[in-house]
Amino acid sequence: MKLIMRSEFDNLRLNDQHSYDTDSNGDKQIVRIYCGDTLIAKKVKQKKSIRYFGISDYRQYLTDE
Repeated sequence: MKLIMRSEFDNLRLNDQHSYDTDSNGDKQIVRIYCGDTLIAKKVKQKKSIRYFGISDYRQYLTDE
């Protein structure tokens, strides 16, 4: 997975065809976005750091805004 922009992550998250789940463990929170059974992106929030990751071909899942 590689770093992506927040706007791209939000685009993937708000798409009705994608599902997502959250997982919290202490200071760390992870949000994963799936298309079917395929993990396409995730957000990792740890303390004050937030990073967004996408698979190498995540752009094919983006919608036009």
